[in-house]
Amino acid sequence: MQPTRIVDHRADRSWSENAVRLIEADGRRSADTHLHLVTLPAWSRWTVDGRETGVDLYLKDESTHPTGSLKHRLARSLFLYALCNGWITEGTTVIEASSGSTAVSEAYFAQLIGVPFIAVMASSTSPSKTALIERQGGRCHFVDRPGDVYAEALRLEAELDGHFIDQFTMAERATDWRGNNNIAESIFAQMAEEEHPIPTWLVVGAGTGGTSATLGRYLRYRRHPTWLAVVDPQNSVFLPAYESADGTLTSEIGSRIEGIGRPRVEPSFVSQVIDKMIGVPDEASIATARYISERLGRRVGGSTGTNLWGALQLVSGMASERNPGSVVTLLCDPGDRYTGTYFDDDWIAAQGFDLSEPTAVLDEFFATGRWTAPAG
Repeated sequence: MQPTRIVDHRADRSWSENAVRLIEADGRRSADTHLHLVTLPAWSRWTVDGRETGVDLYLKDESTHPTGSLKHRLARSLFLYALCNGWITEGTTVIEASSGSTAVSEAYFAQLIGVPFIAVMASSTSPSKTALIERQGGRCHFVDRPGDVYAEALRLEAELDGHFIDQFTMAERATDWRGNNNIAESIFAQMAEEEHPIPTWLVVGAGTGGTSATLGRYLRYRRHPTWLAVVDPQNSVFLPAYESADGTLTSEIGSRIEGIGRPRVEPSFVSQVIDKMIGVPDEASIATARYISERLGRRVGGSTGTNLWGALQLVSGMASERNPGSVVTLLCDPGDRYTGTYFDDDWIAAQGFDLSEPTAVLDEFFATGRWTAPAG
C-alpha cells in the first residue's frame, strides 16, 4: 500500500494571522475621519410651519488617514482580502499598477506587515509622486508606455512569484459593503444626530469604482431613501458607459483629475447601483478646488473639486424646490499634493484653462443659491 501523503500548511497561518492583526491594530489606532458641516449662506435656510429647516452640506474628510487620502481605506481592504485569501504570505512581493494615492497607501501597508511592494508606473510620472511611494518603503518600476503597466505588473507577478493586488478589479469585492466600518457605515453613524440624519444625496467620484459600489450596495442593503450621484471628470468613459449601457467603451485620453476618471470601464465599476451621474469639466473641477480651498482655509485636491461641483448643483436644486435635507460628499486628499499643478497659475495657463466661467458660477451659487452652469 502506498503511504498516505500529507501536505501540512498550518504553519503558514501564524504569519498571516499576525499580518491581519497588524492591519486591524493600525485601523483601531486611527480615529475615524471627520465629517465637516460646510457653512452655507442664509438662502439655504427657510421656515416651514414656524420651524426653521433647510439644506445642509457635509464633507467627509478622508485626507486625515495616515497616508492622506480616501485610498487608505481601499488599500486596507485590499490587503486584508488578499491575506485572508492566502494570496499574500510571508515574503510575498506585492505589485500594483498605479502611481497614485492607492500605491502610496499600499506601500504603507506592505511596510507595516513586512513584505516588499512594487508600484508599476509610466516613466513620465513626476518625481514628487514616486517620492511619496518611496517614503512609505515602496519601489517604483517604470515602463515607457502608460498602457503597458497592467501587462508589466502581471509579468512581475509571474517572475517574482508575487501578488498583483489589482485595485481596479478587486476594489468592489474587497470591501465588505454590508458594514465592518466601511465608509458608508461611517457616514451614517456620524450623521445620526444631525438635523437630516439620512442624507438625500451621497456624491462621489469613481476611479476604481469601489467607493461608489460600496455606497450604492449599502444604501440598498439598509433600505435608506438616499440617492447616489457619481460625478465624472472630462475624458472619463464612466459617464458615457452609464448613459449608453456599453461597458466596452474606451478612450485614448486620460483624465486630468487625479484619482478619478478612467479611459476604460473598470471591473469594479458597478453602474447598476448609481442613481445619477454628473459630468464635470476639468476647469470646473479645478476652479471648485481652488474656490473651496479659500473658503475652508486649507487646500483640497482636484477630485474634491469634482465632488463639490456636483454636490453644490444638487444643493441648489433642493433649495430652489424648498426640499429640506442633507448632501454628503468626500474630501478625498489634501491640495498640497497639487501645488505644482491645480494651484499653479502657470500650469493652468499652459493647459489652456480659463477658470473665470466656473468661478462665476460658484460666485452666483454662494450669493443667491442659483446654479447657472449650462447642462452638458
